[in-house]
Amino acid sequence: MDLFDFSPEYKGAAPLAERMRPRSLDGFLGQKHILFDGSLLMRAIKADKLGSCIFFGPPGTGKTTLAGIIAETTNGEFVKLNAVSSGVADAKAVIEKAKNCLKLYNKRTYLLLDECHRWSKAQSDCVLGAMEDGSIIFIGSTTENPNIAMTRAIVSRCRVFELKSLTDADVSEGLNKALTDKERGLGNLKIAVDADALNHFAWGANGDMRNALNALELAYLSTPPAADGTIRITRAVAEQSVQRKSISVDESMYYDMISAFCKSLRGSDPDAALYWAFRLIEAGCDPLLPFRRLLAHASEDVGLADSNALNVCVNAYLAFERMGLPEGALPLAHAVIYVCAAPKSNSVVTAKDAAIAAARNGGDDKVPHYLRDRSYPRPEDDGSQYKYPHDYGGYCAQQYLPDSLKNARFYNPSDNGAEAEIKKFLQKIKNL
Repeated sequence: MDLFDFSPEYKGAAPLAERMRPRSLDGFLGQKHILFDGSLLMRAIKADKLGSCIFFGPPGTGKTTLAGIIAETTNGEFVKLNAVSSGVADAKAVIEKAKNCLKLYNKRTYLLLDECHRWSKAQSDCVLGAMEDGSIIFIGSTTENPNIAMTRAIVSRCRVFELKSLTDADVSEGLNKALTDKERGLGNLKIAVDADALNHFAWGANGDMRNALNALELAYLSTPPAADGTIRITRAVAEQSVQRKSISVDESMYYDMISAFCKSLRGSDPDAALYWAFRLIEAGCDPLLPFRRLLAHASEDVGLADSNALNVCVNAYLAFERMGLPEGALPLAHAVIYVCAAPKSNSVVTAKDAAIAAARNGGDDKVPHYLRDRSYPRPEDDGSQYKYPHDYGGYCAQQYLPDSLKNARFYNPSDNGAEAEIKKFLQKIKNL
């Protein structure tokens, strides 16, 4: 059975999310940053000239669907493997068949590898030759950053496209299509979905179209019809299907609460910060959101005044991921109180902003000769020598910035917490 050519019997049994996969770029949802008129990816797909590539991003954002659309538009063969269940022998069989197909019928073979980051180096290496000679066009899909999770040899031969979480509007559009589509969706059923229920499906999906469609399918399958045969899906039904309580505040108040939480952290008020963090969670907010803000503020507002704040927040985040609620509320409260009680300094964020501005607007970026790579002869070498700081007791006067930024200062330590000692140390070595 072909991956994207299901029999009528299978189509009826397949989950709603599988049946509603878009078949063309016109029906594809989201990803406007890489799929727009004139974009590289759009032109390559329409012209059937797409080379090896990797799609990575969160679940339910269309990675496999996009590969399926490529399969529908190409004149070549299309084979799918899953990195979890396939091995070197499977890949070699695909490559052998692909070479014969190219030789006999002049058709290229597209190899879609789901969860491609799970392949070992040996498995990855077996397809390199086929990628280089054009026998196969490799299309990988993964939720992990391929630059970190995959072998460099594969990544270097692919163009990498990052897919982003869908917006609530994108998810709502997909749900409406499923409710009205009479061929693959629920258009032939008497289903009435309340507007606030639909909004809750979209919100609870957290940018994952598959989650939203699965929740909608569960809702209509588990809701008994009324006397007239209509299945009515209310907000209460949606909450049960998503298994996330709907936020008991409007959108504006939701963002105001996040702002209040962040400002309470910065203002060193543990009582207020704890209240807003748990008010958000009790309203139905993703509990990881306060943790993400904590991680940012540990560097933005505490920074080097107490570098341990970042360690506490990271460990609290990891602990919560392993524990969940209700126990995970403890490390959250621990981290909130620590960040509030820590001395404050915004020197990290100001240094970062200043360095970025200089990097973007800088002119002469020539590296001083004595700082350049000396692993091979440099004909333009001016004879200056690099001073190894440890030969001078740990510090020696030496220019490290390019001449255009010779006396630039990005980092200005505060007098708070541990940063006061950093300030003394930097002043001391400057005076040597």
